[in-house]
Amino acid sequence: MAAKDKTKTDVRLKDFWRQNDRFADLFNAVIFEGKEVLKAEELREMDTDMSGIIRFRDYEESVVRVRDVVKKTAYGAEFVVLCIENQQRIHYAMPLRALLYDGLGYLKEYQEITHARKKEKGLETGDEFLSGMRREDRLHPIVSIIVYYGEKRWDGPLSLKDMVGDMPEEISRIFSDYRMNLVQVRDSEKYTFHNEDVRIVFEISREIMKGNFERIARRYNREIRAELAAVIGRITDFGEIIRQADGREVVNMCSSLENLKKQGIEQGIEQGIEQGIEQGIERGVQMRDRELVVRMLGMGRTVEEIADLLGIPAQKAAEIQREQEEKN
Repeated sequence: MAAKDKTKTDVRLKDFWRQNDRFADLFNAVIFEGKEVLKAEELREMDTDMSGIIRFRDYEESVVRVRDVVKKTAYGAEFVVLCIENQQRIHYAMPLRALLYDGLGYLKEYQEITHARKKEKGLETGDEFLSGMRREDRLHPIVSIIVYYGEKRWDGPLSLKDMVGDMPEEISRIFSDYRMNLVQVRDSEKYTFHNEDVRIVFEISREIMKGNFERIARRYNREIRAELAAVIGRITDFGEIIRQADGREVVNMCSSLENLKKQGIEQGIEQGIEQGIEQGIERGVQMRDRELVVRMLGMGRTVEEIADLLGIPAQKAAEIQREQEEKN
C-alpha cells in the first residue's frame, strides 16, 4: 500500500522552489520578461532566517522572521539577493509584510557590516563611528517575489500606498511607497516559462482552477512526475491527485482528471438529492399551510386568527385569502 502523503503544503512549495533551475526560471519570467538572464548554476543558497534585534538607544526588541526560499547570484560588479514567498491565501497587509521581510534582510546585512568594522577597528571619522560603517560601504539589493496560489483573484493591496488612506496630492507626491512583486498562479499565462517543471505546475494548476479539464487532457495526455503532481494537488487542494502521487514515480493526468470528474458528478448527485429532499419538504409545508388556511377561512376564521393558530405571518395568510377569492 502506498504511504500516505503527510507533507505540508508550505513544505512542498519550498522544496519545489529550492531547485535552482526552477527558481531562476521564475525570476527570469517575472523580472526579465522571459529572457534567460539568471543562470541556475550561478545561484547560491542563503540563510532564510531574517531575525534580528532592533535597537533604539536604551530599547531593544527581537523580531523573528524566516523567509521561504532565499538565494543570491552575481549580477554586475556585485551580487543580488533573491527571495520567494509562498502565499496560499489573500493577506490584506501583504505589502507591509513584504516590506518588513526585505527591511530585516537589509538590517541583517547592515549588522554584519558593523560587526566586521568593529572587529577591524577601521572606522576613521566620527560619522563612520556613529554609523558603524564606512562611507563607501554598500548594501546589496533584495528582490522578492510573492507567489499567490489561491483560486480567488487577489483583491488585496499591491503596494504600501494601497494600504494608506487618501492623501493630499502634496503628501502623495513625496510619500515613500513600496510595491511588491505579486505572481498569481491563476493568471500566470502572461509569463514565459522555459523550465518544463514550472510550466507544467503553473499551467495544470491554472486550468484546474478554471475547470478546463478537457484542455488539460488534450495537452497532457501522458504521464508526469509524481513530485509535480503532488505540488499541483497541494496548490489546487485536490486530494485525488495527491493520493495518486503517493509512492509512485509518475502519474497519468488523464486518469487523475477522470477520477476528479467522477467525484464531481457523484458529489453533484448527492447534493442534488439532498437539495431535492429539502425542496420537497419545503413545498409540502407550503401546500399544507395553504390547505389549512383555506379550510379555516371556510370555517369563518379571520386572517389574524389563522396566522396565530398556524404560526405563520399574517401577510402570508392574507395572500392565500386573496388568491382564493380570485379563484372563486
